[in-house]
Amino acid sequence: MERLDWSGLPQVLPTLWSGMQITLQITLLAIVLGIVCGTVLATMRLSGVKPLAYFANLFVTVFRSFPLVLVLLWFFLLIPQLLQALLRIPATTDIRLVSAMVAFSLFEAAYYAEIIRAGIQAVPRAQFNASLALGMRYVQVMRLVVLPQAFRAMLPLLLTQAIVLFQDTSLVYVIGLADFFRSATNIGDRDGTAVEMVLFSGLVYFLICGATSGIVKLLQKKAVR
Repeated sequence: MERLDWSGLPQVLPTLWSGMQITLQITLLAIVLGIVCGTVLATMRLSGVKPLAYFANLFVTVFRSFPLVLVLLWFFLLIPQLLQALLRIPATTDIRLVSAMVAFSLFEAAYYAEIIRAGIQAVPRAQFNASLALGMRYVQVMRLVVLPQAFRAMLPLLLTQAIVLFQDTSLVYVIGLADFFRSATNIGDRDGTAVEMVLFSGLVYFLICGATSGIVKLLQKKAVR
């Protein structure tokens, strides 16, 4: 067995960090937009307004019915011009990054919507009815009464989904985007250190996801108390 060569690692750390920045950009944006859009979709599904509930249900069903890698390819190959027109993206912007951000955000919104819907339904119905009886509107009840309680209970699940999202960002290799893992494999292929780069990238993913999982466990213990 050949001895592993780690001597070149310090020199490639800036390139790896550039890739990690792309990974974190996609992850953080998808978490924020996914939770925001997921909350809207969840409230639409529970609103009782049939057109809104139908749209939200269709959105969730469609995005949960296809693999993420296929959704990435759709947004990159089929509608880049539409994205540039709607979002007014400058010609100098990397459409691959924009496509990945939009695809991940919408895909995660479908999954967050189901998590949030379950959290909302876990809040006692009596509180919802009592708030309506006091003269509050549906949006006010959701914003002031239901959602604060639901999000406290859902926080561990939301973080768990964020961990899955962070791991899934490695799929952007299908559109040629140099995220952290793609940067590591490119360096490995170039320098003949493929094994070292795979091991190093695996360690980084393990440390980040392990630390986040530890936070999730602490939150779950607090929720039980």
